Amino acid sequence: MPSKSSARLAALTVAAACSAASTIVLTTPAHADSVRVHDVQGNTRTSPYAGKQVTDVAGIVTGIRTYGSSRGFWIQDPNPDADPATSEGVFVFTGSAPKGVAVGDSVTVSGTVAEYVPGGAASGNQSLTEITKPTFTVLSSGNTLPAATKVDARSVPAAYAPPGDSTASGSINALALKPSKYALDHYEALEGMTVRVSDTRVVGATDPYTELWVTVKPHENRNRHGGTVYGSYDAQNTGRLQIQSLGATADFPKANVGDTLSGTTAGPLDYNQFGGYTLVASELGTLKTGDVKRESTRKHKNGELSVATYNVENLDPSDATFAEHASAIVNNLKSPDIVSLEEIQDNNGATNDGTVAADQTLTKLIDAIVAAGGPKYDWRSIDPVNGADGGEPGGNIRQAFLFNPKRVSFTDRAGGDATTATDVTKIRGKAHLTLSPGRIAPADEAWKNSRKPLAGEFAFRGRTVFVIANHFNSKGGDQGLTSQFQPPSRSSETQRHQQATLVNAFVKDILDTQKNADVITLGDINDFEFSKTAKLLEGRGELWSAIKSLPRNERYSYVYQGNSQVLDQILISPSIRRDCDFEYDSVHINAEFNDQISDHDPQVLRFRP
Repeated sequence: MPSKSSARLAALTVAAACSAASTIVLTTPAHADSVRVHDVQGNTRTSPYAGKQVTDVAGIVTGIRTYGSSRGFWIQDPNPDADPATSEGVFVFTGSAPKGVAVGDSVTVSGTVAEYVPGGAASGNQSLTEITKPTFTVLSSGNTLPAATKVDARSVPAAYAPPGDSTASGSINALALKPSKYALDHYEALEGMTVRVSDTRVVGATDPYTELWVTVKPHENRNRHGGTVYGSYDAQNTGRLQIQSLGATADFPKANVGDTLSGTTAGPLDYNQFGGYTLVASELGTLKTGDVKRESTRKHKNGELSVATYNVENLDPSDATFAEHASAIVNNLKSPDIVSLEEIQDNNGATNDGTVAADQTLTKLIDAIVAAGGPKYDWRSIDPVNGADGGEPGGNIRQAFLFNPKRVSFTDRAGGDATTATDVTKIRGKAHLTLSPGRIAPADEAWKNSRKPLAGEFAFRGRTVFVIANHFNSKGGDQGLTSQFQPPSRSSETQRHQQATLVNAFVKDILDTQKNADVITLGDINDFEFSKTAKLLEGRGELWSAIKSLPRNERYSYVYQGNSQVLDQILISPSIRRDCDFEYDSVHINAEFNDQISDHDPQVLRFRP
């Protein structure tokens, strides 16, 4: 997948250059009218005045944004109406840094009401009500600001969103807000108003864009590190809220999951492309550390085979993280016998010049592991066709096996390449791969612009172990949890379902050939343990996702928008599961930390073949 920074920069650039084009005008008649802020906002997600001219909308300036693509200021009416569904705040979009206005000014604003969809209409995001092309008059300065509305566990409903209108493709835009019934309605009814949260726990670490996530519901699906676990499509974590800084970002806290923003954090409630409802803080709480430490698993015992999966996030020879990845493998993962690596890039990374080999990338990592006190791993991989496997343009990411030749051996069967499929054959009553390493059905449409599974045959203490390394299609293109469409569309699932079906069929071929074969299917599945993707991969008992052996509140390998969730999995065949002589560990070293070297946590399985 493209890097997060490049995707974010591209999105912001488009928004800055095309803000007018991204403005969604929902109605066209224009007339002058003097209205209040709550009239502009109305009691649905879209303004009854969208596309119309309004004059002398009165309010107190509560915040000014002078950076980014959406510059302007918020106003809030200090004299609210009695309807909790109508917000008293609205954003005034000026396009450039506002001049002649300050926080505390009492102003009247005239302009055109518009519904701006962050990310564009195709994103499925909700719209943000704005007054655009404004003219304004400052009536007085130094006024007391309207009191911030408290957002806490008692005010935010447990139900997430109303079901969308089936006659409007599932949109909730035209539905009357019910802020006491649905969390998304509650936040929408506060759009543009100053809100405050107090003593909130961090559930999403500070990212490179000076954002973090908190929860206002301290006990909602909490894990032992303080995160909020995402365990179902039907039970959303409604207490999550993104925090940004309205002012200078230099002092923005570098928080980890489990830390606390103690005291009050307050500012206007915005809605943006990358996180939905966002508190843009003019007042930030004080960071109190939760002292969460990076985890280490235990060393495998004699007779145990240890197998890990680790997404090293677009690793190429120019990266400065090799020593840190090596230390993680040696010290935190305890030098597993086999490591399935995802997102190994070619020898010159994102340089798009036709290079596909990754021997330098892998050799540099192996040398770093030795320098960190680990074993001298060997490796196997298959170079992809240039540009055919998705990911960062020019990077040619692929899966690769590292293995410790003093503990486990690799069975090489020549002929595997980017376009030739491996198969299963029977030799003396046992299953074998025709090509090892080999790729599973690489020509199938299921793998278009996506990574092809890498299958390998290993031997440990005289027993064959089949390992299939995967990196399924990403979730790119899915509608967000705060989409205007409820439930949101997950269009990327279609390809993952096809991929899961193919991998399961391959495993079934192995087990039909040898019923008691040890098969491990692992990697970045890019989907949850409760998803249909996982169910198709598991099939009718051919595989089982071993992360389900952990307590529900400890099942996670990734943190996204404050949700601790499963993307990385190790699935095992019945022969491994049957004896119950296995241990599974999701080793939390990255996802919960602001100084992560990858956005994924590695997973480790230990068992006795």
